[in-house]
Amino acid sequence: MTQKDITFVADFLTEHFNEAPELYNRKGKYFNVERVGQYLKDEDDDLVSPPNTEGNQWFNFLKSSTHLKESPLLFPYYPEKSLHFVKRQMEGVIDRCLQKPADVIGKSVHQAVCVSLYKTSQSEDSTPQLFKLPFLWNDKISNIHYVLFTILENSISKIYILRRHTDTSRSVSNGVLAVEFGNFLNNSINESSDSRCYSCLDAHFYDDETVTVVLKESVEQEGKERVLAQLPLS
Repeated sequence: MTQKDITFVADFLTEHFNEAPELYNRKGKYFNVERVGQYLKDEDDDLVSPPNTEGNQWFNFLKSSTHLKESPLLFPYYPEKSLHFVKRQMEGVIDRCLQKPADVIGKSVHQAVCVSLYKTSQSEDSTPQLFKLPFLWNDKISNIHYVLFTILENSISKIYILRRHTDTSRSVSNGVLAVEFGNFLNNSINESSDSRCYSCLDAHFYDDETVTVVLKESVEQEGKERVLAQLPLS
């Protein structure tokens, strides 16, 4: 170590670890803790070495402003507390701000319809993930919500379309329907009579009137066909 390093360490110890008799009756160390670390302690106790705010332009500005001094929009300042304490205080304020909207929105939501899609066993451990690929779309012109999804296992070649009117008091014809791909692409892909079955890898609405799907050939073999198809919703 150079003499400069030793002097630096000695100055640090002299500044931050002087004995403080006035702190002897307080919980914790009898020394002034390092000034950065004290802000990071997750404690409610006051800081041992609170910051000196004298000459701070922001505090001087607040003190001289009659309107801002008592403003409820300004988060209160706790010069004697750590950042953990301030963080908990802020989280409490945010929770209170969000509670009222949550209550209002929660009371306004109700079940419009219940559609049974499939049944599973009673054991949660053995229940496979059957619902896949949900994609939401809102047609603002006709005011209809759409949900695209697939159900695995017994209906791998089908894509389901669920639609509901945004006005829950109004119904929509064909609220749930399924589109089965099967082997309808045989002639366009391969002129042979081999039976081909396609399943849906992905599906999104292209626009209000068109659905784009990515299909794959279900046969286990090399060079499986991939098909990008656009289906008119009508």
